[in-house]
Amino acid sequence: MSRIGKAFENGKAFIGFLTAGDPSIEKSLEFILEMERAGADLVEIGIPFSDPMAEGPVIQEANIRALASGTDLSKVFHLVEEVRKVSEIPLVFLTYMNPVFKTGISEFFGRCRKTGIDGIIIPDLPFEEKGEVAAAAKENGIDVISLVAPTSENRIRMIAEASSGFLYIVSSMGVTGVRSEIKTDITSIVKAAREATDTKIAVGFGISSPEQAKDIAKTADGVIVGSAIVRIIGEYGNEAGPKIFEYVRSMKEAIS
Repeated sequence: MSRIGKAFENGKAFIGFLTAGDPSIEKSLEFILEMERAGADLVEIGIPFSDPMAEGPVIQEANIRALASGTDLSKVFHLVEEVRKVSEIPLVFLTYMNPVFKTGISEFFGRCRKTGIDGIIIPDLPFEEKGEVAAAAKENGIDVISLVAPTSENRIRMIAEASSGFLYIVSSMGVTGVRSEIKTDITSIVKAAREATDTKIAVGFGISSPEQAKDIAKTADGVIVGSAIVRIIGEYGNEAGPKIFEYVRSMKEAIS
């Protein structure tokens, strides 16, 4: 079984996110390990990018901070190598096509395999155009995580049937960010996806409170939280580790 598969082995999975290099690569390593210690089952690592179109202000600012600290792709891969020296927690990149294309698709996924990345999420990669990326990813044993948006009703089956790793259902329209309410009919989207695939299903975008997480976990196999964690990092900087641990533990307890 892949590392991603193992993330969903023992009940509902908690998936945390951070932007690599915010506030430094060394601190990103610490924060990933704090998430794992608190019960996170998988961690998404955002590759800093100058135009993260799917991200709201909180993660946009994290990208700016990471880039300002000198974080580049080689340092992000180094971060993964450092995590792998001490942990087998599943790791998934969240990035955009520009860094992949600029590096070279084959070379990028070769580096993912060598350093220990398990999957990748590319928000600006259209489903119909993922052929070359999917082929290079498969060759290197990397899962391409498919996104299902609330407007994907007529495409859910097609996307779900081709999914690998886990299926990422977007809970709300718009960009990432903490939301006080999740109004999307997640239950019907998950139901439609389950009819088309056995791939595990995780829901993200806007989830921030234990109550929201517990509610989502009634339907989905996993809960993804990004902006709420990144906001803690933005507020506490180098001292964010204990706060991240407390927050992730509370969220994991809520869905367990």
